[in-house]
Amino acid sequence: MTADTNLDETQAAETLDRLPFPFNQQTFCRYEPIEKSIDGARVLIVDNLLRDEGDLSDVARADWGKEASTHLKRERQIAELALQNIVSNVQRLVKSPQAQIVHVSALAAVAEEFRPDAIVLSGTLRDFDYYKPEILSDFSDFIRATRTPVLGICGGHQLIGLSFGARVVTLDSQEQSERRDNRVTEYQYRLVRIVEPNDPIFEEIDNPQSRVWQAYTKEGRILRVWQNHGLQLDHVPEGFKLLATSYLCRNQMMVKRSEGQLIYTVQFHLEKSFEDWNKSRTRWEHPNESRDGRILFENFLRLALRHGSPL
Repeated sequence: MTADTNLDETQAAETLDRLPFPFNQQTFCRYEPIEKSIDGARVLIVDNLLRDEGDLSDVARADWGKEASTHLKRERQIAELALQNIVSNVQRLVKSPQAQIVHVSALAAVAEEFRPDAIVLSGTLRDFDYYKPEILSDFSDFIRATRTPVLGICGGHQLIGLSFGARVVTLDSQEQSERRDNRVTEYQYRLVRIVEPNDPIFEEIDNPQSRVWQAYTKEGRILRVWQNHGLQLDHVPEGFKLLATSYLCRNQMMVKRSEGQLIYTVQFHLEKSFEDWNKSRTRWEHPNESRDGRILFENFLRLALRHGSPL
């Protein structure tokens, strides 16, 4: 590369930076090496997907019939991918991570034994009326009592909302059982707007010297995140505060910070932070990295460690 080329690129970048939002937007994320700055964390990762026929409700048994084993096999395939994404985030952000996976049906017992600094709930694949009622009831008892910081992702976000009195409905506000097929969905990378930028989960978002957030986040209070869901919470439960929203799904992110609890939930999949980098490690101008999700995940771990982890 010649000196003239370097000069031209510098001038172009300076011109772009002077343009007002959103005309200063790049079609890619600038490459930034990710340095581990968290020394250690014990993270309990919760598998929220159905495991075997013992997890099924009467509704699921009636709807699936002889095809139950086929559907459960699909659950396990999705679970393996989803859980590995979460594990990857912990491993790539923490110098000395300790991560353990537990099925939601055994959460309370394992949390007491493992004593994590943070609990991260995976997404789900099926509607909640397909779950054996005891699983939902036991989880509700646990999440209302725990003082360990919690992060709920997608179906985990919905499961927490359900436990605190919200209803889980389709994106066009129908009951789950009324529309199993051909649902309205949010899928692929989408933009959501931050409504509480002063929450510590968005640390340094307004710092003009920070190279962590992209310009669209600092100037427009916009997050670019991966979506894959057809259900939502019908309202923000009592005790929670809305943090981010979008036109198709109002409750994209919320927090409960009361009664000794710290519970963050996100409707989007912030755990997909590193997936695309793994597939194409040499591309610096990468259009598909969910870097905003990665930053939120890292900020949550920091907040969890500050909060402490008594059960």
